[in-house]
Amino acid sequence: MAETKAKQDAGQQKKKKTPSMVWVTRVTLLLAALIFVWYVLSDRNTPYTQQARVTELVIPISPRVSGYVTDVRVKLNSAVKADDLLFQLDKSPFNVALRQAQANLDYTMQQMGVNGANVKAAASSVGVSRAQLDRAQRNYDRTQRLINKNPGAVSQADIDRVETSLSQAQERLASAEANLEIAKEQLGVAGPENPQLRLALAQVEQAELNLSFTSVYAPNDGFIESFNIDVGYLGQQGQALATLVSKQDIWIQADFKENNISNMKIGDPVKFILDVAPGKIFTGTVRGIGNGVDSGNKVNRGGLPAINSSSSWLQDPQRFPITIAFTDEDAKRICRAGGRADVVVFTKNQGILYKLANFRIWLNSWLSYVR
Repeated sequence: MAETKAKQDAGQQKKKKTPSMVWVTRVTLLLAALIFVWYVLSDRNTPYTQQARVTELVIPISPRVSGYVTDVRVKLNSAVKADDLLFQLDKSPFNVALRQAQANLDYTMQQMGVNGANVKAAASSVGVSRAQLDRAQRNYDRTQRLINKNPGAVSQADIDRVETSLSQAQERLASAEANLEIAKEQLGVAGPENPQLRLALAQVEQAELNLSFTSVYAPNDGFIESFNIDVGYLGQQGQALATLVSKQDIWIQADFKENNISNMKIGDPVKFILDVAPGKIFTGTVRGIGNGVDSGNKVNRGGLPAINSSSSWLQDPQRFPITIAFTDEDAKRICRAGGRADVVVFTKNQGILYKLANFRIWLNSWLSYVR
């Protein structure tokens, strides 16, 4: 009897447990279905990615002339402002070059003065030769008139002398005119358009410019990185002395899956978190949406952004870079180039999806403490 009663009690307990397991299964399936629906909808309306990096302008600090470094005003990780003096190169050879260019300019102007005087002298010689030719021509004409009136009035010697004098006067005028042309060619264009003068002035300007290039300034605000030189280092033209991480423009490159960007548009509001500031949420906007990525086609001559995708038995969707602009000044101040970020984009007002996206990024902001 006792054994039969125990079996009956066990059967009753089994019957009680069976409905409970059914409900647990149903609730689990319902939650899974809700999560799936939420995932599909949020993937397009409030897309989220952890593949995001802070990006800043990285500027090589390169001298525009070569020379030995004589003064170093910065150190590694120094904060600098725009137009701060970073490095000073040796000015001595550039001062010499400037003095040479200035001396050449003075010489050119002096030569222009000499050539101008030569032109004046040649022009005066032409005037004298023309006067002599005019006198010789009048003597010749007078002699011819006398011969026509009285052939025996003038001796042959006088006739020969007049003809010779006329020929010599003509030759002297031709020579004087040729000398004048030569003097004009040597002088060139008068005034500031003279090519020799313009060349000399350009050499002075270039020398002054090279002298100014011996001082290397910061192009904008930022921090000095990749720096390990000191006084005596030979700086080469076009080769970087240091690197400036600029604060002039900061953005986040967030790599979203291709199906995330179907509803995305420029200007959409964004919230993001930074590993450097756990527990804090920052704001921004979509600044740009990538139009192409590198697909591995080596035929193309141009380059496109390369996005690394994980390879598994389920192929990871293609990702495209989305540029996020900062609207939060605190984020600009504390972020660092290459820092990691999590980003969520709100494409349109979806009510509950917005709240869930806000909760998700809030939760991840605190979980970033233990990453």
